[in-house]
Amino acid sequence: METTSTPTHCPYCALQCGMNITPLPQGGVEVTERPDFPVNRGALCGKGRTAPEVLSSAVRLTSPLVRSGGRLVPASWEEALGRIAERLGRTREQYGPDALGVFGGGGLTNEKAYTLGKFARVVLGTSQIDYNGRFCMSSAAAAGTKAFGLDRGLPFPLEDIPRTGCVILVGSNLAETMPPSLRFFSELRENGGTLIVVDPRRTKTAEQADLHLAPRPGTDLALALGLLHLVVAEGRTDEDYIRERTAGWEEARAAAMGHWPEYVERITGVSVPQLREAVRLFCEPEAAMVLTARGPEQQSKGTDTVGAWINLCLATGRAGRPLSGYGCLTGQGNGQGGREHGQKADQLPGYRKLDDPAARRHVAEVWGVDPDSLPGPGRSAYELLDALGTDIRSLLLMGSNPVVSAPRAAHIEERLRSLDFLAVCDVVLSETAELADVVLPVTQWAEETGTTTSLEGRVLLRRQAISPPAGIHSDLYVLHDLAARLGVEKGFPTDPEEVFEELRRASAGGPADYSGITYRRLAQENGVFWPCPATTGVTDEDGEDGEDGEDTVLDGLPDDPARDAETAVPAVPSVHPGTPRLFLDRFATGDGRARFVAVAHRASGEEPDAEYPLLLTTGRVVAQYQSGAQTRRVAELNAAAPGPFVELHPRLAARLGAAEGDPLAVVSRRGRAVAPARITTGIRPDTVFMPFHWPGEGRANTLTNPALDPTSRMPEFKVCAVRVEAAES
Repeated sequence: METTSTPTHCPYCALQCGMNITPLPQGGVEVTERPDFPVNRGALCGKGRTAPEVLSSAVRLTSPLVRSGGRLVPASWEEALGRIAERLGRTREQYGPDALGVFGGGGLTNEKAYTLGKFARVVLGTSQIDYNGRFCMSSAAAAGTKAFGLDRGLPFPLEDIPRTGCVILVGSNLAETMPPSLRFFSELRENGGTLIVVDPRRTKTAEQADLHLAPRPGTDLALALGLLHLVVAEGRTDEDYIRERTAGWEEARAAAMGHWPEYVERITGVSVPQLREAVRLFCEPEAAMVLTARGPEQQSKGTDTVGAWINLCLATGRAGRPLSGYGCLTGQGNGQGGREHGQKADQLPGYRKLDDPAARRHVAEVWGVDPDSLPGPGRSAYELLDALGTDIRSLLLMGSNPVVSAPRAAHIEERLRSLDFLAVCDVVLSETAELADVVLPVTQWAEETGTTTSLEGRVLLRRQAISPPAGIHSDLYVLHDLAARLGVEKGFPTDPEEVFEELRRASAGGPADYSGITYRRLAQENGVFWPCPATTGVTDEDGEDGEDGEDTVLDGLPDDPARDAETAVPAVPSVHPGTPRLFLDRFATGDGRARFVAVAHRASGEEPDAEYPLLLTTGRVVAQYQSGAQTRRVAELNAAAPGPFVELHPRLAARLGAAEGDPLAVVSRRGRAVAPARITTGIRPDTVFMPFHWPGEGRANTLTNPALDPTSRMPEFKVCAVRVEAAES
């Protein structure tokens, strides 16, 4: 019996590695290499290889669950959906539409994210919608939009990295978070380029670097400003570029000049010789890049911090030029597309602003509603979660696990428990789903078709490879059914391609224009980079557009006076190729110029003191993913990373009298977490590190600070004040 392999993409991080899925005769599926996809060329990390394990009925949800007598018990879809619709409708009637909250996820496909945003605004009429992608790259998005007029994680493909001269990688441990991507940086060094890694820990990625800068957590802003000061002082600015392609330089330069090297050394702990070496390595090649990730972004000053790194690129002419630029390494599988199409509190499809009247008119016309009926911007993710049980009485949550992933997690768990009603759609019974009144089991990556948008801005087609188990439906089915029960019977199709066709129209003309992308194209190509407008071209010889209002383009044959209308070459539509590289001609601002931002170093939301003398930073390990809701159900991954730990320097361990493996309590102003000690010289003596994948007493996010960036509303996951003490074994 022949089996057919289906080309698709990994369900985890934003690399969206290509893979093939092959059903096995004995049941289940096998993941095999797909070398034609340029991002990973067949390589997969352990998470990707073991992804089929979560498809097993032994670890996933297989039936709707409803709360009865304090317990979740199996129920029919009719009962479960009926209960959700009744409770949402009752809440809206009693307290108004903004008493309804919707919380989405960065792993939802573009079709689901689009439909969820539409459902919140058209069916529920609520402004209270956001998603966990707010915790991913919102600071970089805000800074990129300020500087360039447009945010796309990487404005160039990953394949450009090996051909540049130097990369500064700020706050990213790619060797563990996105292992297949590390080869681009290895190839960079093989080609004679250099890699600078900025991280308070000597991670596996930092071990690959030509230069490792280990700043004190929360001081990345000062570090970037110190490097810019040296660029100016050493005469390494590109004055022609600054004059021709930027605005705001004088103010930004003046701000940077207040951060002289010795001052920055005192703040960051990075020595002056290292600062000078970093500037030399970055400025000497013809081309260079700065890439940021969660380290500098998940701070209460994350937008300014990323802005300072962008300033460094602009001052040296390293943006909007071949093999140069600033980029953000998006984390979640569809973190980029998830915020482009409407599940973020302030945005409409196509990356349009919800408070822009023209954007509201365009999207309302596609949706067939009055623009005035669309609610305005709502709360950001943490603020929405913090309001649960007070202003927000009922919550619909899809594809997120804030009990583990939110900052000040114990408080957020209390807020979830205080709700009048909680409905969760998920693949597994996560820690958040365990608190729900209704849980709906939904299809996952290999069982459904849909699009995602990778960290490169590459729109990809995930193809259905197998049928879901009986009794499991897609999120699109859930939203279709709930919409009908709540009085909106049209506009919520269950076919993902039909949803995508509407998304194309809704995004047309917006910053993230997908209108020229179709499922057919995606099935034939290895993704299409947005923006990709719909078919355009020159007009026919008679000056009119082609059929159906589409412009047309002639085939370029030389003029022939003898040719008459019957022998003329017919006009054919042109096809936009997509945009792998942004900003080469102009930036997406009104005047085409990039904007410097004048910023200065400031303290983190919490600084160490006598009671909490240390700094905590958090992150990931290679064998687990995000809140661990799926990866913690895979035996191979659990064997590699069975639980949380506290990483600390030997000097700190000696002061505490702690040995390897001893239980340690890490205490912040928000709570206490306990995990075994892991002692290493690869971390600063004033800093401890915890991974955030686990619930229970080792939950790192019990400790983290929800202080918010004033622009991006990003919580300060990456730095808070703690003390460490021995815990009872």
